[in-house]
Amino acid sequence: MNYFQMATFINSIGTSLPDHRASQDRIADFMVNHLQLDNREERKLRVLYKATGIKHRFSVLKDFSQDLNGKSFFKEDHAFPSAKPRMLVYEENAIVLAENACLEAISLSGVNKDHITHLVAVSCTGMYAPGLDIELVDRLNLNTSTQRTSINFMGCYAAFNAMKVANSIVSSDKNATVLIVCVELCSIHLQQKKDDENLLANAIFGDGAAAMIVSSKAKNRSLEMVNFFNDLALHARDEMGWYIGDHGFEMHLSAKVPDVIKEGIGELTDRLLNKIALNIEDVHFFAIHPGGKRILDVIEEKLKITKAQNNPAREILKTHGNMSSPTVLFVLKHILDKAKVEDNDKNILSFAFGPGLTLESTVLKTYIDA
Repeated sequence: MNYFQMATFINSIGTSLPDHRASQDRIADFMVNHLQLDNREERKLRVLYKATGIKHRFSVLKDFSQDLNGKSFFKEDHAFPSAKPRMLVYEENAIVLAENACLEAISLSGVNKDHITHLVAVSCTGMYAPGLDIELVDRLNLNTSTQRTSINFMGCYAAFNAMKVANSIVSSDKNATVLIVCVELCSIHLQQKKDDENLLANAIFGDGAAAMIVSSKAKNRSLEMVNFFNDLALHARDEMGWYIGDHGFEMHLSAKVPDVIKEGIGELTDRLLNKIALNIEDVHFFAIHPGGKRILDVIEEKLKITKAQNNPAREILKTHGNMSSPTVLFVLKHILDKAKVEDNDKNILSFAFGPGLTLESTVLKTYIDA
């Protein structure tokens, strides 16, 4: 049952990744060399990298995947560039990933590009104007009258805000078709710092893009937006932050974040499910933003779900790391792609978290037509 005034469906999810894939071991080699770590620091870093649950990550930069003697963005004279050259890398590469994700989402949905009425572009790792939204209208050959919305600098939970924007649009106009794209280049913001927070951030984040087509019509493989609920743990607002510095964007990521999420996830879940008269036993699939292995651990413990039930999130973390805003869409795509006809009309509970400290949740329902 849909509790919005009109049913809204995610008709397709497209994804895109950069060309350069690096193993955690290779990235650790890069970090040891580039941060010039001593033996004690190196041992600490390698233990951290092995504990992440990540096998590979992707980057638009070749620094992390090539021979350590190769010349590239960060390696020349142990350079840590200012914000401007990082933004130039963003402008050149983010649009390519965004376009590819959009093309896949459009192709999978079967929608005519002329029928796309709205575009929502999401990113927190770069900004410029005219921006991604206008470039995508041009590259995708969308109508120049396409209504555009940009959601910037919200971090890992921003895809939820994009979905809520799309739901509001479609709920008020059944003929609307919304294209959402989330793209992040986290790897371009590597900092020359050895503190625990920066080592942790550099150990988990990667690059990627994901796009969705949202409309009032269910396709043969869709997700219905049932309801949303968000909350703020304001007492923990200083535990996670994202700031623009002289040398790119700077992540503040406290080790206390999983504990804050553990404290709030139970009430968040109850308040969402109570809005739509569901119990946790009515949930068939979980799409949890894999912000880190410990975050997944504490949510499983608190909600009493198994690692097998949470496998989609763990699999994306292992193979992609945390790509910020697109990551939860990769998890949803993983579930949707593997769904069978017998999985029709099943509930998906999804979460994402970010600065604020923001806790986002939604229930989606599968529509799988043979």
